[in-house]
Amino acid sequence: MSASSTTPSVLLNTGVQMPLLGLGTYKVLSAEDVDKAVDAALLAGYRAFDSAAVYQNEAEFGRALKELLPKHGLTREDVFITSKLDPKDQGKRAMEGALNSLSRLDLGYIDLYLIHWPGTLGLDATDQRNRGDRAQSWVTLEELHAQGKLRAIGVSNYTPAHMKELMQSCKTPPAVLQVEFHPQLCQKELRSVCKEFGVCFQAYSSLGKGQLIPDPVVMEVAKNCGRTPAQVLLRWAVQQGIPVLPKSSNPDRIKDNARIFDFTLSDADMDRLLALDCGHKYCRDSAQVV
Repeated sequence: MSASSTTPSVLLNTGVQMPLLGLGTYKVLSAEDVDKAVDAALLAGYRAFDSAAVYQNEAEFGRALKELLPKHGLTREDVFITSKLDPKDQGKRAMEGALNSLSRLDLGYIDLYLIHWPGTLGLDATDQRNRGDRAQSWVTLEELHAQGKLRAIGVSNYTPAHMKELMQSCKTPPAVLQVEFHPQLCQKELRSVCKEFGVCFQAYSSLGKGQLIPDPVVMEVAKNCGRTPAQVLLRWAVQQGIPVLPKSSNPDRIKDNARIFDFTLSDADMDRLLALDCGHKYCRDSAQVV
């Protein structure tokens, strides 16, 4: 069995299937919370998990997976693990940073490893060294990808300009771009760039940090189809073929967030949600990073 066999998935440009639904693990820190979240997610059918060096939970998360996979009749090959390079390790320290992620997770390999941010921690956004640092990071990721330690490589929080710059210089194209995406931030230009270059566009903050839950349109669509606002927002993305990473350590919420493949939003409801697009970002904006 593979990671693609239990949940709907998307085909990456590496030829590997990535599940459309993954568990985000930002702010899930304690061993108890990590265990609880991973256990609930595996039970609910999640087969993808998203971590990062800056989340400071890679070691706990890797340990929990090794302990809990057998309980659910699963192996390492049945799950898709994503992690990300710490912005402080951008550039010269990228090899050390990536190897540290591999060591902390201790799962043999990482399915997808991303450059977390286009800038370097400690440098001003307008500092030209950002450009050289992220280029150096990418060469490092390409090397580890060639060795099989990182099965796929990609980027997060890149703008259209960052993406075009990378595509002009890379030997291995990014498999994934992970960015903020929800009805108020439809990212049309970025999605167009990803489509042009064959890069999978993946969403984070699908609920707008929770701010979209009480939106009147979202509430009405949810009421009409007998679903929660969170399920509607997640469904809106996956119905467009966009992978999502809802984050939670609450087992009930983790279970609820997985129930997005047994209903369909009408074209009218999809359009009503799309009409909310106003370019609003709830997360940090990388547009100023040169």
